[in-house]
Amino acid sequence: MGSGGRVSGNLIKFGDGFELDLRAYELRRSGQSLKLERIPMELLRLLLEHPGQLVTREQIVERIWGKEVFVDTGNSINAAIRKVRQVLEDDSEQPRFVQTVTGMGYRFIAPVALRDSSVAEIPSTDVPGAAQGTVVAEPVPLSITPAIIHRRRHRRWPLILGILLAMLVGLSAYVGRVRSHSRAQTSGGRLMLAVLPFENLTGDASQDYFSDGLTEEMITQMGRINAQRMGVIGRTSAMHYKHSSQALDQIGRELGVQYVLEGSVRRESGRVRITAQLIQVKDQTQLWAQEYDWELKDLLVLQGEIAQTISAEIEVALGNDKPIQPATQNDLSAQNYDAYDLYLKGQCFWNKRTTEGFQRAIDYFQQAIAKDPNYGRAYAGLADSYALIGGYSGVPQTEFMPKARDAALRAIELGASLPEAHTALALVVQNYNWDWQTAEKEYQRAIELNPNYATAHHWYAEHLALRGRFEEALRESERARRLDPLSLIIAADNGVILYYARQYDRALAQFRAVREMDPTFPRSAMIRQVYAQKGMFAEILAEGDQWQRRVGDTPWVWAERAYVYGRSGRQAQARLALEKLKALNREHPIEPALFVEAYIGMDNKDQAFIWLERAYAQHSHSMTTLKVNPVYDPLRSDPRFQDLMRRVGLAQ
Repeated sequence: MGSGGRVSGNLIKFGDGFELDLRAYELRRSGQSLKLERIPMELLRLLLEHPGQLVTREQIVERIWGKEVFVDTGNSINAAIRKVRQVLEDDSEQPRFVQTVTGMGYRFIAPVALRDSSVAEIPSTDVPGAAQGTVVAEPVPLSITPAIIHRRRHRRWPLILGILLAMLVGLSAYVGRVRSHSRAQTSGGRLMLAVLPFENLTGDASQDYFSDGLTEEMITQMGRINAQRMGVIGRTSAMHYKHSSQALDQIGRELGVQYVLEGSVRRESGRVRITAQLIQVKDQTQLWAQEYDWELKDLLVLQGEIAQTISAEIEVALGNDKPIQPATQNDLSAQNYDAYDLYLKGQCFWNKRTTEGFQRAIDYFQQAIAKDPNYGRAYAGLADSYALIGGYSGVPQTEFMPKARDAALRAIELGASLPEAHTALALVVQNYNWDWQTAEKEYQRAIELNPNYATAHHWYAEHLALRGRFEEALRESERARRLDPLSLIIAADNGVILYYARQYDRALAQFRAVREMDPTFPRSAMIRQVYAQKGMFAEILAEGDQWQRRVGDTPWVWAERAYVYGRSGRQAQARLALEKLKALNREHPIEPALFVEAYIGMDNKDQAFIWLERAYAQHSHSMTTLKVNPVYDPLRSDPRFQDLMRRVGLAQ
């Protein structure tokens, strides 16, 4: 055919040693593989199929995204062209390969030679610049070419799932190539996957909550599918890579994962377009890719399908060829989209872990419940918010914990399979009701429902530590860390467990490691408790001064000073600090445990017990640490303390 015709074949050669192997979906130069992402690869393939011919931007859009695409593809095309030129070492001003036709499109201007290794070599001179031994052949179906387009207009989801499963059959031959390596790599067959933050393509930063929410939902969906074979990195660590330019191999090393799922999302006019691709980290091979164009109201069903499809891909990589069963979607398809959108906003504020953030989250969860009174996850979010806000605000737990319990019970009533609801209920009955047996049962139930739920492992580790079961607690904390390796709160609470276990040097090292990642992380202030047990009073006071300059007068600073001055024999200064604490309490009631700490440091046991009883009456969170907190060691031999331990359920 002439230079303006369409060419086809299995191996396309051009330039100085370049070849595009369509069977292997690989670009090589002089036999060396060159890395090129899917969209630039598809664009290069399209240009090579039409050597010397103008390929318009409209043709590119139709080929790669489809005719009815409603996203802005202009920047994507420009970026893909840049990547093609970069890998070909081409110059846009003086091109050897890709020529820009201003306002129209692009033309591949270098000679192209075609070859099909499956047929006998025969001479061909139809293609300009073709070498001897090349042949123009009919296109060969590519079993490994990633699926590009998948649309749903007015079809029901079982049909869609059928299409997805059919696609998996075509991909299985390719994925099977990594089986033996995967088995050796996973020591027991459990792989690790990271769902990286989905990119917000709306151009509106206020819509980040939606793409972040989709990321978190995919983490949840993936975590609940075949957890014995696949671990999923938690949200905190995943969100660390939002807007990150780090290479995938570096991310893989930092998170300890073999696979990553990445994608983008854009919504407008009642529709949502989601792209997703599954990548093997070791060689950045794309195992699966898909684009979805759906109505927003069907988003929850779509999430389940993506999760199920990816899980099936990894099952094949592990060498498990069992039939793929669709995930149950009843609980998802029944949800109301407006309530779901409000739920995502609530989750966004909940994850800020601030008093104001919890208040905003509570408001959004309540709005979601008003939209859909049967939305169990909104109740679970409400329970989590009420359960934590007291500890962050210093407000007595009697104001929030009963509300947290009611919301958690309602969430379980509506959806007994929600691990978030079970962890919230466990936290309530542990910290407010001191029902340790029920709390343990609920934590274990949450982990059973989703073994990849890092928060459940994290809070269960704390539960075990409070009961003095430190070896079990540290093992559970390590499980949480593996699932969320960049989580500062998990790392800091590991230091707290070590502190409770009287392993002060290890606790000190752990808190210092947290501070290397974030010097201002609030929970790392527990390092001063370690300093106190090691008699490092000067360090405590110096840090307290820095904290006060940063956040102003707080009850915690003055309670700590009274304790430290008392322990170090500076009674006059201790009394001054105590008077300041009392003044703050007159302005606004504060946590009784702060007075307990101050009086213990000043060796006033009677006053310490008076305030302990007040803490008990208010169901203070401090009661849960009676068994293990070294601060209480001077009181342990007193019968009054033993009686308190019995009433809180920690006597054994």
